[in-house]
Amino acid sequence: MSYERSVDTYIARVDRLPAWGLSYSLIAALAFSFFITIYDAAGAQGIILPYIPYVTNLTEASIYVSLALAGYIPGAILIGYLADKFGRRPMLITTVAILAISGIGIALTINLPMLYVFRFLLGVGIGADIDLTMTYLSEMSPSIKRGLYVNWAFFGGWLGSGIGAIIAASLVAINPVIGWRLVYGITGVLALVALVLRAHAPESVRFLAKKGKFDEAEKLLERMEKLSMKRAKVNSLPQPKTMSYVLSDINPWKMLAHKTYLKRLVVLLLLWITIYIATYTYLGLYPTFLHSVLGYSGSLLNTANFLFAYAGLAAPIAALATRLVIERFDKRKIIAIAAVGWSLGIILATLAASSKNFPIMLIGFVIWVISNSFTYQASYLVTAESFPNAARATGFALTDGLGHLGGVIGPLIIFPLILMTGPIWGWELIHFEMIVLGIIVLLTIPFTTKRRLEEFNEASIQDKT
Repeated sequence: MSYERSVDTYIARVDRLPAWGLSYSLIAALAFSFFITIYDAAGAQGIILPYIPYVTNLTEASIYVSLALAGYIPGAILIGYLADKFGRRPMLITTVAILAISGIGIALTINLPMLYVFRFLLGVGIGADIDLTMTYLSEMSPSIKRGLYVNWAFFGGWLGSGIGAIIAASLVAINPVIGWRLVYGITGVLALVALVLRAHAPESVRFLAKKGKFDEAEKLLERMEKLSMKRAKVNSLPQPKTMSYVLSDINPWKMLAHKTYLKRLVVLLLLWITIYIATYTYLGLYPTFLHSVLGYSGSLLNTANFLFAYAGLAAPIAALATRLVIERFDKRKIIAIAAVGWSLGIILATLAASSKNFPIMLIGFVIWVISNSFTYQASYLVTAESFPNAARATGFALTDGLGHLGGVIGPLIIFPLILMTGPIWGWELIHFEMIVLGIIVLLTIPFTTKRRLEEFNEASIQDKT
């Protein structure tokens, strides 16, 4: 069957697919960005930080955490922009190569400056890779199952929260001298595996059509349609639902300056700043807080580290549970409700830590991890869905990338904040604002579940002009 050679026709043909039209191994390769992010944040940097000999005080520890997050910002924005200009595929390969180099570099580091350099480089790779993974999956998944396929990548990545933390806690317990190096050596090896898998990834159909490469888009779509129909066990596909819209200016920066997209950009940037203030302060420095503020050491610190690690096993379970709601409920409401869980979890954990009540501390950790998991998946999806095709990677990069300023700020202010207000208020003050931002997102960002991306982006904006 022949179709009109227009951009929206090709996009509509992707959105009508009944199932994922590419290799499932590609989803696994894309999940690596989530895996290494949570593996590093929940497993590596938090648990092993007290064992790195080059980090000798709280200031150096805070800088260590903040440097990787600082790298997210230029990495996401620069490589995200290049992905909108030159394609998703070459940048997906570039970012995972950066992760391989930086992981091996940290494992082989011999002094503090070298450690700082490769921590920053790791952040560059992670920040860009999350942006591109969400952009690619959002564009190549059918609209009615977009959340479900993103969930598979999200679940695979969130295994890093439990597995990574347990690996890190075990390695430093067995051998404190080289255990922390092995944690990052694993990062480098996994990145090389992901690099091989991603080398076979095709370019995004949306990008090919936007650039007028209709022959390439047609060949790729025909292959995707055959595989999708085979998986869904159907013999035909419905007519593609095309839309009428014209946006002649495809420069990402100018497009994002449109008042509708600019409002979304500002709100989502504030959301991510808030998320990262809470996330990276807790994941990066909570074990250090137990050690340096509450006096945990020796077997007591090891016990707390393992509780911290085992709580991470709730993340992949929560990610699976998210499949039950992600395409049935409003993702904005998921963000708002989960924000309450963040605050409750951190209060419970800190109260229990102060009295060394380990069972209650574990419960607090688990509540925090589950709430975090729901928030991240819903927020990633809403962010990737809220920008037009020509500026999607750039828009995601600006919000998520610049949002990591929160991750830079949080670790630097948490200990002064605790000294001024006490442990409970110190940790709660960097979590409560999540509730406020959850409400703002609900009031300002469009409903996206099971809708075509163009419906509330290009076509919607065209109707207003």
